[in-house]
Amino acid sequence: MNNGELLVRVSRRAVEATDIIACNLVATDGRSLPSWEAGAHIDVHLPNGLVRQYSLCNALGQQEGYRIAVLRDPNTRGGSLALHALGEGDSLRISLPRNLFPLQEGSHSSLLFAGEIGITPLLAMAGRLNTQGRPFELHYFVRTRSRAAFLNELQSSPFAQQVIVHADDELCKSDSVATLLHSAREAARDTHIYTCGPTGFLDHVLETAKLQSWPEDQIHYESFMPVKPAGGDSFEVRIPSLGQSVTVAPNETVVAAVTRLGVDIPVSCEQGICGTCLTRVLEGTPDHKDMYLTDEERVTNDQFMACCSRSISPLLVLDL
Repeated sequence: MNNGELLVRVSRRAVEATDIIACNLVATDGRSLPSWEAGAHIDVHLPNGLVRQYSLCNALGQQEGYRIAVLRDPNTRGGSLALHALGEGDSLRISLPRNLFPLQEGSHSSLLFAGEIGITPLLAMAGRLNTQGRPFELHYFVRTRSRAAFLNELQSSPFAQQVIVHADDELCKSDSVATLLHSAREAARDTHIYTCGPTGFLDHVLETAKLQSWPEDQIHYESFMPVKPAGGDSFEVRIPSLGQSVTVAPNETVVAAVTRLGVDIPVSCEQGICGTCLTRVLEGTPDHKDMYLTDEERVTNDQFMACCSRSISPLLVLDL
């Protein structure tokens, strides 16, 4: 398809845990889908017009087609319900795989922290680390084992002894995140952390690592939760083509603010991930809060994601 998109169909749909389904996706024309690396995700264009991001979580050694897992979120904005309504044989448009959460090369140890549905990218990472013969542990935090997707697969994998499940409802007292991080840091100062999961879980892991003085370049995480406006000072956005300006309030997005000038910036994910709202910056310094641009692209400050990013300077001049 055009614009780097692929047309796929659901070849298999299976219930993996309470409120979690897994869908295997294959190309509708029978061709092989592009290769990808552990940590990659795809944008999924849903039948209701929404675009959502899902990590690829193929089984160990499985590269034919893509597998994604989806939690039925009670606070859904329509994405998870649309995917749960899909059946085998249904078609979808998806993007090419994009990796914002790659494994770092090297012989160092890796500590994987998965919070419930956050297992998806870490499952692929564990398989890759095992294939490379690199030391790692995968800690899987769930409320109950019934909510642990791919648990049987993990427990029958070649690296099953390196998988530790922490279930809140079990009598045995699991080590805390703080204890696990401290022990890993004491054992090997070059250990890298990889974590993914709900916002509360993710914040706890990251804050604990920071309190223990883990180096930032050894902490890697991914979150596909909606980005909230960051607050802070208001700033002005000027659009030269209109000869007009608008004030962006502390808890408002640029996308929302410019609609008052009659400007409609296309959005899809509204999370700073898909790149749909990428906007050229003519003057000013953006405050980048997206997960789409690379560090090199951010340094130039000539573009930003209008759905979530803000401004460091009092004024942003945009090419709209």
